Amino acid sequence: MHLDLSTLDAGLPRIKEAPADGGTVELIVRRPAEDEREILTEARLDPVLGLVGDRWSTIVEDDSDRQLTLINTRLVDLVATSRERWSLAGDQLYVDLDLSTANLPVGTLLGVGSAVLEVTAAPHRGCKKFAAR
Repeated sequence: MHLDLSTLDAGLPRIKEAPADGGTVELIVRRPAEDEREILTEARLDPVLGLVGDRWSTIVEDDSDRQLTLINTRLVDLVATSRERWSLAGDQLYVDLDLSTANLPVGTLLGVGSAVLEVTAAPHRGCKKFAAR
């Protein structure tokens, strides 16, 4: 089911109210194989592998600029229409945080548990599967 433009427009103010700092991780999803999702309560982040156990490290050659993807929970809540469908977005970290480039320019460091993530210039574009859902 795709939402119409007026519904998406109506949801924008809530998305824009996401906190600029002090955000929270609301969901962690590991993708062990294509089209598989595991909901985690905690995860280990590795500087080489990204999210340990996620298939990213097995399908991408030396692309450390894209080890993890984050998605705004307010956005995914709008487009997925229910929390049960959030994991279909395919991201690993679902955060209540303003992910705009104005708030998180390239080079920004984010603390996630004991890990420190760096925002890179690599664009995060939804895959064809996400668009089809």
